[in-house]
This record gives sequence, C-alpha cells and structure tokens, in this order.
Amino acid sequence: MTSRSMSLTPEHVSRAHRVVEDAGPEANAILHSDADYDVIVRDILASRPKNQEIWLFAYGSLIWKPEVEHSASQVGVARGWHRSFCFKAPRFRGTREQPGLMMALDRGGQCRGVLYKLDNEKPEALLAKLFRREFTVKPINSMPRWITVDGERGRLSALAFVMNRQSPAYVGKLSPDEVADVLASACGHWGSGAEYLYNTVFHLREKGIYDSNLWRLQQLVAKRLDLKGGTGDP
Repeated sequence: MTSRSMSLTPEHVSRAHRVVEDAGPEANAILHSDADYDVIVRDILASRPKNQEIWLFAYGSLIWKPEVEHSASQVGVARGWHRSFCFKAPRFRGTREQPGLMMALDRGGQCRGVLYKLDNEKPEALLAKLFRREFTVKPINSMPRWITVDGERGRLSALAFVMNRQSPAYVGKLSPDEVADVLASACGHWGSGAEYLYNTVFHLREKGIYDSNLWRLQQLVAKRLDLKGGTGDP
C-alpha cells in the first residue's frame, strides 16, 4: 500500500481552499454546557469494562490529530462498523450555504484504524478535552461509546465516536459521486472537505491501512478538482 501514489495531492487541496469566516453556531443550536460534558464523561467512565486500560479507536482525524496524550498505539479492526461520510456539516468544514460532509463510524462492515492508549490516571480531564472537540451541539452527531476492537495483541473494548442516526444531520448512505461532489466544493473555517479527506487517506497510508472506499473517493475528488482548475471558487 505504501508504494501506491495518491491521486489527491496538496495542490488539489490548495485549489479547494478558501478563507471562510466562522459564522458560529446556528441561531437555534443548543450547545452542551460544562455540566453536560461532566455528565457524559462520568457516564462513559462508569460504563467502561472493569480493570481495563483506556483505549481510543481513531478512524479519521484523530489518527493525524489525536488531541489527547497517549502512551502507546497499535492498529485495530472494529467489526460491525465502517467509515462513512454520513452527516452534513454547516460549520467547520462547510457553511450554511454550502454544507460539507463529515465522517463517522456507521453500522455495518468493518473498519481498520488506530488504537491509542490513554493515561489511566487522569481520564476525566482527557475525555473532557476530547469530547469538547468532537461534539458541541445537541443532539450529538458522533456519540462516544465503547466498542469491541481486535487489536494486535487481542480483543479489547475501546472508546469510539459512532454516528447517531437520530441526529437531523445524518444523511445516510450516499453514493461515492455524491460524496465527492461535496468534498471537492465545501470549505469552512477549519478547511475544506478535500483537505480532510487528503489528511485521512495520507495518514492511513502511513500506518499501512488501506480503505478501498476512501481510496476510490480521493481519486474522484482529485478528478473533480482537476476539472475545476484554478482556486477554490465553487
């Protein structure tokens, strides 16, 4: 896998990029409070398997930007889950006028990702920081929960962020062409969908992880940006 060249390049990413001002949350958005985060952290820690180290399963941006300190890592396979660009993003990597798409773990299939071992001595602070990054509004799109992952040294329970299918942002299964159309065009104050895809595939590739769906998707996005040419104009 590491010898294969990506079609999507930093040059493509630069074409998709444009400077976007953060419009902030939508007027009717209900944000999580500090008390809300405290409850979620407490419930997650209370439900974890007894006497087990805390592992975080990363499948997307957490691979290349883990956000929290970790002492070890290994490749793992989550069975019954797959990567999917399945919820719309009117902020961060999209706008209200041109929403982007973000990736989550959705049900079905399997997903090969990276397991990070977190510090077991101060889990509350680590999870509080992580949860504030992963979700801000109610209802949660990517819900934290424990899932079973086959690691390099056996099966374990790991914390992962999985899609809340009851969220109004959930768009279900889209065709590769539909996803590519959005990722090649949408951009928010955090960057473009093309950049998000590039970073994910690039760092998966560095770990020796090959996701055939994402590989095909980066080819489709590259083709669209080649046809568009120029800079990040819609």
